[in-house]
Amino acid sequence: MKSLALAGLLVALLIIIFTIVAPSTQSSGDELSVWHTAVNPGPLSAAHTFLSNKCESCHAPNRGIVAEKCITCHASSPELLMNPVDSFHAHLSDCRGCHAEHQGNKARPIHMDHGQLVKISLKYVLETEGPAQTDSPHPTRLDCHSCHAFQDKHQEYFGKNCATCHSEKSWKIPGYLHPSPKSTNCSECHKAPPSHRMEHFAMVDQSVTEEKEARIDQCYRCHQTDSFNDIKGVGWFKMH
Repeated sequence: MKSLALAGLLVALLIIIFTIVAPSTQSSGDELSVWHTAVNPGPLSAAHTFLSNKCESCHAPNRGIVAEKCITCHASSPELLMNPVDSFHAHLSDCRGCHAEHQGNKARPIHMDHGQLVKISLKYVLETEGPAQTDSPHPTRLDCHSCHAFQDKHQEYFGKNCATCHSEKSWKIPGYLHPSPKSTNCSECHKAPPSHRMEHFAMVDQSVTEEKEARIDQCYRCHQTDSFNDIKGVGWFKMH
């Protein structure tokens, strides 16, 4: 009886081993073990699909995702090197805080977490400049303008401390109401574009609106408050 039970146990063990090691053919023609298929957390994003069967490209034994492997591919990325907004990546050494994979082929592997960015930045400061001058990391301690200068529609009218009005969750300011369309104090918040300071203003802008005497700080004489391109008496008009 004991021999029969032992033989049955051995057969079951062999079946389990075969199940783990046996290849499983995907639609792409690549063969993966059933074990690999069982532990795969999900499809990679479209940009990383070519790495679907190469776990070692991002993962290391007993360490999980290794930032060095990400950097090997992305350090020379033209998108990062040529875009000033993304230049802060040069000082980061942890990609997982904001970039998560295996969310599906159509998902973008980007989860912007300002809190995580603060922690990473403080770590960099500690390693390069000594103890950080803060007791508790908080997103408002970030230099927002260093990343968002190219998105500053206020053109620095209100300074560089974005956190004075905005939160890291949304650019929209709760409860904010634009002044009345009848307001004539537009220039307190809005700057005229560079074209308004050249001959273009007299040759085109004033001609289109027929406001020959309008000054560049009198936005209300030509523009509607819903959009600068919505010109009074003309409609939607975009030239710069």
